[in-house]
Amino acid sequence: MSDETTRMVPRLIPPVVVWLVTTALLVAAPGLDSADAEIGGSPALGSAGWWVALVVLTAQAVVLVERRSRPLAVLLVVAAASVVLAVSGAGDATSLASAAVLVAVWSAVTSTPLPRRIRALAGALTGAGLLVALGTCLSQTSIGLPAGTAVLAGLVQGAGVIAAPALLAVTVRARRDARSARTDLADAVDREQSAQIAAAIAEERTAMARELHDIAAHHLTGIAVMTGAVERQIDTDPAGAKESVRQVRTQSTAMLRELRGLVTLLRSPGQAGEASGHERLSQLGSLVDDARRAGLEVSFSLLGTGSVTESVGPLAQLSAYRTVQECLANAARHAPGARCEVVLDARDPAEVVVTVRNGPPPIPAEPPRRRGLGLVGMQERADLTDSTLEAGPTAEGGWQTRLRIPATATAEVAG
Repeated sequence: MSDETTRMVPRLIPPVVVWLVTTALLVAAPGLDSADAEIGGSPALGSAGWWVALVVLTAQAVVLVERRSRPLAVLLVVAAASVVLAVSGAGDATSLASAAVLVAVWSAVTSTPLPRRIRALAGALTGAGLLVALGTCLSQTSIGLPAGTAVLAGLVQGAGVIAAPALLAVTVRARRDARSARTDLADAVDREQSAQIAAAIAEERTAMARELHDIAAHHLTGIAVMTGAVERQIDTDPAGAKESVRQVRTQSTAMLRELRGLVTLLRSPGQAGEASGHERLSQLGSLVDDARRAGLEVSFSLLGTGSVTESVGPLAQLSAYRTVQECLANAARHAPGARCEVVLDARDPAEVVVTVRNGPPPIPAEPPRRRGLGLVGMQERADLTDSTLEAGPTAEGGWQTRLRIPATATAEVAG
């Protein structure tokens, strides 16, 4: 069976059923009239009125096939069949046309797009009701009922044929729309959750990339500087070369330790404090000592008692530590031989200020071929902890980076 045939079968079932039922009643009506004298008004079997009724009922069934593609037009056409039967002398057979009208009303209410065509639907329902009422009124008048009774019967027939299936169809459609809305809402929630998960994964990847960049860039820069010194010292200063090799081993061990801590943090987020406990403001002096041993001319100054750093949360302390680490790596890479200084200013109880400043290199270095992501990573860290990052060249031709960490705001983030 082809796809077209499969789609046609559901469309044909209601019209065929309506035609079979109405035709059977049309055939049986004359016999019922002869069995009961009080029942009358149906056309005799084989009479002209009977054949007209059969043709009209068949035409209704044919028109019903298009009820889904043109529901409002089909509704009006099948309702007009009541008037045609009434004026053709079908008598009580006019009421048989109501079966097709019931199906057409159902299809019109369930198939018409709402609410943009609500007025068109209301107009079609009203028009169909009036047509059914007119046909019933004419048929009842033709069999001898008084005009008032015929009008009342027509109005009742028209209202019943239209209102009952319309209300049922509205109820079914409302339940269907509600079910569809719930399904759409569930799909939207699933899409939103998927988007949130994707955003969280992207954020985690960015954080991982930033951590790996900070760790690797700092230590590998130091290792590169020291291996360059080894190459020059190995023939002229063996003792200095051995010391440089020890420093390379120290830097490599430190990098492995920090990478291991990062992996521990990623595997077990609850161990964040254990994995990153050494990366705090109080360890900036050790960080500067490591950079100095790697060959960078750098000094460290602490202004104030430093107790205010206790109000700075671990996230902000890690951010400041990584910022200083990145600055020192950049200075060694882009301004080799320049003097650097790191200043931790804890004199203001409202904030902690970390400044990293380097002078111009003794020998002008070539500008980098491509722009790195160091400043971007530092800015992201600052935004995460409500800190303020200021970075730019100095008047002497060097570079200065300053990070302002508000103590109260950072404590809230950390908590």
